[in-house]
Amino acid sequence: MCPAATKNPVCELLDIDHPLILAPMALTSGGALAKAVTEAGGLGLIGGGYGDANWLETEFVNAGNARFGVGFITWSLAKQPELLDLALSRNPVAIMLSFGDAAPFIAKIKESGAKAICQVQTRKQAEEVAALGADIIVAQGTEAGGHGAARGLASLLPSVVDAAGDIPVLAAGGITEYRDLVAAASLGAKGALIGTRFFASDEALGHPNVKTRIVESTADDTVRTTVFDVARNLDWPAPYTVRAINNGFTQKWHGNEGALETQKEEIIAAYPGAVASGDVDYMGVFAGEGIDRIKEIKSAKDIFADFIKSPSPW
Repeated sequence: MCPAATKNPVCELLDIDHPLILAPMALTSGGALAKAVTEAGGLGLIGGGYGDANWLETEFVNAGNARFGVGFITWSLAKQPELLDLALSRNPVAIMLSFGDAAPFIAKIKESGAKAICQVQTRKQAEEVAALGADIIVAQGTEAGGHGAARGLASLLPSVVDAAGDIPVLAAGGITEYRDLVAAASLGAKGALIGTRFFASDEALGHPNVKTRIVESTADDTVRTTVFDVARNLDWPAPYTVRAINNGFTQKWHGNEGALETQKEEIIAAYPGAVASGDVDYMGVFAGEGIDRIKEIKSAKDIFADFIKSPSPW
């Protein structure tokens, strides 16, 4: 997908065969999944999420000798900056920053020799991280599973490409199959960041019930909401909400957030048990709008192969 004649900048920057990157989904993109994506020819990013040094150490081990990167939720990393040092000590190919001010971290990332990948949801954010020296920018549309903002990928992507100048841009949000790559390339993307499709893989961390719910659901079943952040006691800043599959919890609390606040201590206490048991009617199942086209759970290698068809979109 990255023939020498095209000199795809993402392939060159990351020294990979295909410009396809595993999204660093928190507590889902572990070392085994990152390893599988890298070995298939892309780059696997381990999801550093809200910061757990022991979890990260375990997943670094699970990645084996494969090349990998690490992704962080930037506003959370600001509270635990030592986690960046931990990640950099493992010589990652790249560090990805999302949802917050990247300024305190980019210089250290680049000085280490790792590439700085910054995910944005607005043109203004793209201009800011470009000025800071980001090596790669990810334009994340609201179609994405998990946290995101308001703009759809079709309008956001070309705007970010224009703002990025010579910095290559990856498309993110609803990227599920080869034809999504073709569409993204037509709007100026040089590659893609892929999350939910790899969630429904053998190697992804997470309860089997969650993966099954992804396969059984459609985009019409998803909603952008804040109720799962309340349930997890996470103080996410505006304007970010999370895209999740509608369930009993959202039906009860989405649109009824005031009442949720009055009962949140009880709900916060119950939430970890729901996650452990795979209670998908209570816990958040974070998935993007591409789930209509996810028909089965299979290996990351086979999922990757589905993306790399000819002719190359890049």
